[in-house]
Amino acid sequence: MNIRMTVNGRPYEREVDAETRLLDFLREDLHLTGTKEGCGEGECGACTVLMDGRPVCSCLVLAAQADGTEIVTIEGLADGDVLHPVQQAFIDTGGVQCGFCTPGFVLSVVALLANTPEPTDEEIRTALEGNICRCTGYEKILEAVRLAADRMREDT
Repeated sequence: MNIRMTVNGRPYEREVDAETRLLDFLREDLHLTGTKEGCGEGECGACTVLMDGRPVCSCLVLAAQADGTEIVTIEGLADGDVLHPVQQAFIDTGGVQCGFCTPGFVLSVVALLANTPEPTDEEIRTALEGNICRCTGYEKILEAVRLAADRMREDT
């Protein structure tokens, strides 16, 4: 099956098996390994990417379902050597330890802040419900979201 999509601003057209997951397409075909496979069941959020601006678990989406969409992975957020404000906030607050879950959290936060520039703690928690962290603890992650939101509002 032939699919077309834009990934991190770059157009791709590829032939894929009808059962190929978006996660596998990104990692194996495009070598974008920042997207991780955790549970393979859509429960942990490690495989979160943005599809047309919305966070999705790429382990649950077939590559064919992403045909015609715009995908953003963690590799597509930085501007050269300058990290996205959400990425930088995670570093600055210690919201990252092992880093396995971080790409999914960061992309979920990017989507949240695109739609809700001044989120409440409840809105932040709701946006992050599908993401699991086993190392850092959620308070540092909440601090990162608050800091990123403040910085992004200052930049506008």
